[in-house]
Amino acid sequence: MRTIIRSILIIGGILMLTLAAGYFMQAAWATKLWPWPDSRLSYIFIAAMQAAIAAAMLWIGLSGELNGIAPGALNLVVMMGGLASYLGMTGQTMPNLGQYAIVCGLFALFNLLLFLWSRQWGNRPNAQPTPWFVRTSYVIFILVLLAVGSALILKIPNTFPWPLKPESSVVFGWMFVGDAFYFLYALLYPGWSNARAQLWSFLAYDLVLIGPFIGHFRDVKPELRNSLIVYTAVLVYSGLLAIYYLFLHKTTRLGADR
Repeated sequence: MRTIIRSILIIGGILMLTLAAGYFMQAAWATKLWPWPDSRLSYIFIAAMQAAIAAAMLWIGLSGELNGIAPGALNLVVMMGGLASYLGMTGQTMPNLGQYAIVCGLFALFNLLLFLWSRQWGNRPNAQPTPWFVRTSYVIFILVLLAVGSALILKIPNTFPWPLKPESSVVFGWMFVGDAFYFLYALLYPGWSNARAQLWSFLAYDLVLIGPFIGHFRDVKPELRNSLIVYTAVLVYSGLLAIYYLFLHKTTRLGADR
């Protein structure tokens, strides 16, 4: 059973990476899956989110660290549940969104069942604790994600480093709120194997966004510059955190616990 699960995760991760590449390059086959036309940076942000999911899936599949399934599933329950609700209500004025709402609702239900089923691994004790600095950073990430996610859902102007469509603002906001639960799980169930996949996700997310964000400094609107500075600083911080604890720290680096 474990071998089948790992194989599914690896195949799913490769497919998610392919989709992320499609959005990053704004390929027509990928962007037509999005409910409405959007900007270049919004498509790149979507690609970063998908790359983050792909990185976690590939890590869990390749490493066999099935503890990582539960927090990822919880993330998608919150995210897709929120999107299903929003798109369902918006579908009253934009009928084409009804099918998106149904898909999100079904995906939220699937991930709820996956979360409950995967707790058989998430409940197992972890011999290696999560480093205190990672736990502290996760608290900060949760607070930032909830604050920014709420602002986006409320469509507060200048929250993002580029102008967002009102609909995209709400969708991105639910993505952030879902991510907050992704990190919250690692705090509620401490242990390095419950917290490691999140760093792989962050690293992939950062790698996709850092170049476009640095390039965006050339033409960012003055009123959005502070948002871009803060967001870029978070990318640099989270990227360095992931690199250090995944590849350099003597007790948590790749292969140290094998």
